[in-house]
Amino acid sequence: MTTDHDWITTPVTADLLRGALDLEPTERGVLPHRLPARARRQIPDGQLAMAEAQPSGVRLVFRTRATAVELDTLPTKLVYVGAPPRPDGVYELVVDGRPAGQASVIGGNAMTVDMATGAASTRPGAVGTLRFDALSDGVKDVEIWLPYNETTELVALRTDAPVEPVPDRGRKVWLHHGSSISHGSSAAGPTSTWPALAASLAGVELINLGLSGSAVLDPFTARAMRDTAADLISVKIGINLVNTDAMRLRAFGPAVHGFLDTVRDGHPTTPLLVVSPLLCPIHEDTPGPTAPDLSDIGAGRLRFLAVGDPAERASGKLTLRVIRDELARIVEQRAAEDPNLHHLDGLDLYGEADFAELPLPDQLHPDAATHRRIGERFAKLAFTAQGAFA
Repeated sequence: MTTDHDWITTPVTADLLRGALDLEPTERGVLPHRLPARARRQIPDGQLAMAEAQPSGVRLVFRTRATAVELDTLPTKLVYVGAPPRPDGVYELVVDGRPAGQASVIGGNAMTVDMATGAASTRPGAVGTLRFDALSDGVKDVEIWLPYNETTELVALRTDAPVEPVPDRGRKVWLHHGSSISHGSSAAGPTSTWPALAASLAGVELINLGLSGSAVLDPFTARAMRDTAADLISVKIGINLVNTDAMRLRAFGPAVHGFLDTVRDGHPTTPLLVVSPLLCPIHEDTPGPTAPDLSDIGAGRLRFLAVGDPAERASGKLTLRVIRDELARIVEQRAAEDPNLHHLDGLDLYGEADFAELPLPDQLHPDAATHRRIGERFAKLAFTAQGAFA
């Protein structure tokens, strides 16, 4: 903490946060969660526990005259054995709806993961401080978007003028669930994930349940969506079911129906958009699971391989083409009795021509430019006159 201002410390409470479904008290401060406590008690593995605690789409939002803001946080950063170091997570400042700065917190905890064995260990680290100053001295709405890829314990918020919650601005709330691509993997920053970009273009409030590696139709995720207030809902289904080789075609259809039924229990008439997978050539016709290319890790690159056998499609193994066809069929069937249910083909967001121009660097995830393209297309296809969210 610096001493060149008359700092006011404000507790971080739920009324100063957007995009989180729960706020867990810790020894130092609070930890935002994107799944509620009931869902977290049913999480089966460390992958999802890590993903839901990474605050993609979560932001501090307050009104103030402050010219300087400091935020103490304790991030937990991922380190993959043999892979290039990941850059520090980015915090982005938005003032009255306009980008106003970026910062990172150095240090923090480090979670080391060996992708060859699955072993993980955590080394504790120190709290760090980020600072934004030289802000205008008028009343303004300030947002600090947290890194989408670092668990972020919020320790202290300091300003040189009082803060208060921002009143309801009358915006619609968009609740979205998807995979690591929706989570933000390889985006330039927290406001540049494709859901954040689409939400900004459409002028809606985002709750992002993009859960890296974990969009596998879990019932507890469906219940969390059922119980979350929202005006617009989308569910992007497919790639993680292939990545994990989680189910066969026989189980997939009923699981989709069950997930949508649960969401509909809490949102019977809310516009609900089912989005099928983006193009991913390694899994268009080859089932999962997906595995890291360990030879590439040794060369300082992280790439992925499809290790299933295409012949296994005959026994019901899922590929992206199979999933797209089945989702289109299911939505058409249900829409006969549910006029607020809609379908969006993921190839309209990122297809073969896009892959030729903007290939997936690791064979699985889009880069920053592709996030922008997907976000802009989603905003156009979903939020404009003929879209599901018109």
